[in-house]
Amino acid sequence: MAVEDDKNLPRDPQAPKGRPTPKRSEAEANRKTRVTVPKDRKEANRQARDRMRTERDKQRQALLDGDERYLPVRDKGQVRRFTRDFIDSRWSAAEFFLPYAVVVLVLSIVRVPVLQLASTLLFMLFFVVVVLDFVRLGLTLRKSLAERFPNENTRGAVAYGLMRTLQMRRLRLPKPQVKRGERP
Repeated sequence: MAVEDDKNLPRDPQAPKGRPTPKRSEAEANRKTRVTVPKDRKEANRQARDRMRTERDKQRQALLDGDERYLPVRDKGQVRRFTRDFIDSRWSAAEFFLPYAVVVLVLSIVRVPVLQLASTLLFMLFFVVVVLDFVRLGLTLRKSLAERFPNENTRGAVAYGLMRTLQMRRLRLPKPQVKRGERP
């Protein structure tokens, strides 16, 4: 017991270390055997690719499942989780922007001038609605973040939430963890 207690105490720099100094050849041999990099460059590249592939697979699965441990850095943390839940629990006009843009594109190709004009005007109107929706969502999200996380860094969380709003709900990653109407 006394020997174990002595190991935990800091050693006096002037005291002997209790073992002989290894020869240079022994120290070099120990250093060389610890390195487990393959001698073949192609094999080393293959192992690195395999490691990266497994990391990407873990991240992809975490994005699908919502597993916080393996999420990319951009999606980690309580603030980002709250932002995702805040956005996913609400309806917004911005999530219908891409399907609406496709419809407007198809209508603008049609050779009927009245339909082309109507599609352009409706697109402009929808664009204004999306901008107003962004402003409303951004302000309420900023207020909720300030109330919920007063002492934490929330920088970039509003932009993160607004970019998530632009994606259709089914295509969002990490997958939504709350249903519409639930409050985070």
